[in-house]
Amino acid sequence: MSREVLLVKLALCQGMGIEKKWRLLQYAQHYQRSDLSFQEILQVLGYNRFSETLRQNWQSLTPDEINQRMLGQKYLSYDSPLYPTNLKEIAYPPLVLFYEGRKELLQKRLVAFVGARDATAYGKRVIDFLVPEVVRANYVVVSGLAKGIDSCAHEAAMVCGGYTIGVLGTGVDLCYPSQSRPIYQKMKKEHLLISEYPRGTTPQKHHFPMRNRIIAGLSQGLCVIEAKSRSGSLITAQQALEDGREVFAVPGDVLTGHSAGCHDLIQDGAKCVHSPEDILSELPQF
Repeated sequence: MSREVLLVKLALCQGMGIEKKWRLLQYAQHYQRSDLSFQEILQVLGYNRFSETLRQNWQSLTPDEINQRMLGQKYLSYDSPLYPTNLKEIAYPPLVLFYEGRKELLQKRLVAFVGARDATAYGKRVIDFLVPEVVRANYVVVSGLAKGIDSCAHEAAMVCGGYTIGVLGTGVDLCYPSQSRPIYQKMKKEHLLISEYPRGTTPQKHHFPMRNRIIAGLSQGLCVIEAKSRSGSLITAQQALEDGREVFAVPGDVLTGHSAGCHDLIQDGAKCVHSPEDILSELPQF
């Protein structure tokens, strides 16, 4: 078994998280191994107890089974020359990126826009104000294809002739939420959809914070619009800060609470955005 096959096997294996998968990969690399037995896994990870799912998954993923599972799936492994450099800088990058669409967009300059699922008319106007100028500056827009600000950001990029990348918390063959299907179909053909989860993976609650770390890691900067005090967008912003990315926040109405998380970010040092230049002037190669 080659290192490439091990990367894919780890990506396909259910029952352990990305941190443990990386520990196994580093062990295999250190000892120049690529075919680890289940008993070795238990020893390396220090497991006294383990799920039956993990045992069954690992033992069933033979090279033939891996080849069968990967038939028709487009992917970039961590070792691929096209794997995005920015993403390699985060603590535990995806071992494999599954994709549909134009993988070359990963080599472009990327800016993320995230925010409320229940976006107001104000949030949508902000997207329409900021995104076209960012696109004209030759940046690709990254977001999570959720309803609200995410979908508005993807749509605004496409409407003004730019490109956009959607990072999914499911397999790239599934559209979630279903309301995003028209955007999903267009992006699948003309833009790019990526996920660290293989085809057929359904939405699970824990997938979305993991997806958010990819959004943050890919991008040179991240702009938050209409985030409440307890918002997944704030997790993405925190991840971006930890990864050394530029973080921007758009202020909003102080009475409704719709932008309370954005105001907290600004107080904590995120750049307050009131024009596209506030974003572009902080990014490399402006």
